[in-house]
Amino acid sequence: MARGPLGELGALRPSPLVEQAAERLRERIACGAWPVGTKLPGETTLAASLGVGRSTVREALRALAGAGLVQPRQGAGVFVLATEPKEDWATQLRRAAVTDVYEVRMLIEVEAAHLAARRRTDEDVQALREALAGRRAAGRADNAAFVDADIALHSAVVAAAHNPVLTSLFTQFVPALRSGLIDMLDLLGLRTADPDHGDADHAALVDAVVAGEPERAGRTLRDELAATLERLRSV
Repeated sequence: MARGPLGELGALRPSPLVEQAAERLRERIACGAWPVGTKLPGETTLAASLGVGRSTVREALRALAGAGLVQPRQGAGVFVLATEPKEDWATQLRRAAVTDVYEVRMLIEVEAAHLAARRRTDEDVQALREALAGRRAAGRADNAAFVDADIALHSAVVAAAHNPVLTSLFTQFVPALRSGLIDMLDLLGLRTADPDHGDADHAALVDAVVAGEPERAGRTLRDELAATLERLRSV
């Protein structure tokens, strides 16, 4: 007797059932048992095949929908949308070339610098000056600590823009930026002769934001980031 795709699912062990159910269904979708556009069997049928309750199947299907693999249609059932899960933003950033990430970083940070120069508060001014001092102090540290201090200064500029969406976007960029900048300093030896590499540019940026000069702040940051981007392209 021929066996359909449901017969090959197999019963599950009694550990996290939702995760197991989602993984088993994902495997069947990936191997083409249910092609794109196909309607999945009903919850009752899936539950019987997997040896779990309908609520477990329902949660598993919700997880697959969140991954972009299936789509429930009111009154019609659940249909296959894709055989591979979509990548979330964090995953895309991890996979992206650091130069691509840096180009987008420039778009975000230059606008943040404009906003920061208009919106900075007394607390922001203090935070910027402390971050600049921290970057200078890190001139005696290794490349990883120096990059961390550099990112802290840029984070202070973004925070001074008082836009939570910009802040969130920048935070997501940080891991990829950190790795790429450390590699650049290690490979190019930029701090060998100049331990405080880029100090004048960063001091000028802080000065422009504190002085409330949006155009100068944006221009200063754009020039500094563009120079770093060119170095990253040479690594």
